[in-house]
Amino acid sequence: MQSKVSIRFTQHAKEKLSRLVKIGVTEEKVMETIKNPEKRVNGYLGRRIAQSSLTDELVLRVIYEEIADKILVITIYPGERRRYE
Repeated sequence: MQSKVSIRFTQHAKEKLSRLVKIGVTEEKVMETIKNPEKRVNGYLGRRIAQSSLTDELVLRVIYEEIADKILVITIYPGERRRYE
């Protein structure tokens, strides 16, 4: 992933982020997950899913769209590690 990429958050993603801060999810953590994921897979409608560790039981999943040098974060959610690994 290029370092000059512009990352924006949808209003929905911003709202999710404000609720997930209590479990340690920050904007920086989301951006780091996109740039250096532990796992990256294709999602629906051409979207991408980047994943990184949160806890021993949870992973952070970031759904985003990548167009040229811009990334739009659609949503963010914690998932059970056993479900996604």
